[in-house]
Amino acid sequence: MASDNAGPVVLITGCSHGGIGHALAREFAENGCRVVATSRSRSKMADLEQDPRMFVHELDVRSEQSVNNVVSNVIDKFGQVDVLVNNAGIQCVGPMAEIPISTMQNTFDTNVFGTVRMTQAVVPHMVSKKKGKIVNVGSISVMLELDPFGIDVIDVVPGGIKSNLANSAVDVFKKMPELKLYKAYEEGTIERLFFFQRRKPTPAETFAKDIVAVVLKKNPPAWFSSGRYSTFMAIMYHMRFKDSLQRKALMKKG
Repeated sequence: MASDNAGPVVLITGCSHGGIGHALAREFAENGCRVVATSRSRSKMADLEQDPRMFVHELDVRSEQSVNNVVSNVIDKFGQVDVLVNNAGIQCVGPMAEIPISTMQNTFDTNVFGTVRMTQAVVPHMVSKKKGKIVNVGSISVMLELDPFGIDVIDVVPGGIKSNLANSAVDVFKKMPELKLYKAYEEGTIERLFFFQRRKPTPAETFAKDIVAVVLKKNPPAWFSSGRYSTFMAIMYHMRFKDSLQRKALMKKG
């Protein structure tokens, strides 16, 4: 079991090469943290495995057994989990009327229930230590529930960040049954996926620096946004004209 003084132990989900989690793993390590980088595929973290500051582990957030095994291994190795970063996520692309239910279920199981599984697995340990931080990338907060136990919850809302998420989403989209009602909008659907990627997105490394600096504060904010267009999108949410813009974007034909 490692010493408590060796630096915070940070457990990050979704650390495949080319994504936000990968950049976060590197940035936390640069800031003296002991990083547990996880992904469903160990081969997609090959470069991280060469870094002595990293503890690389396969993890499928859809599996309760996988989650519990990883958290147990981390606590056995380090004696603690100081920061959990719920970053693993996938995009579900296509019109709701034609997306297979199995595809939607897989998305929810990863993005929603995956976050819940990870949180439930680490919270008992954090409560016993009376401290901890949970970072949810693009998720909802459980801040009020965990605040009495000394656990900070930070919701991170990314703007346009350069990553492989859109490419992965297209791969899934192309494996779905051919669209019928929305066939005419297929090209536009794919184009929207790459909207931010083609407009000077914020490098994942820059985004990671912003997030790590916030997370490692003694009293981090409950909500934080970073990335290209993040401020604009936050403002636009409250504007009346957003509805017409959304309709125009959603119904664009190829």
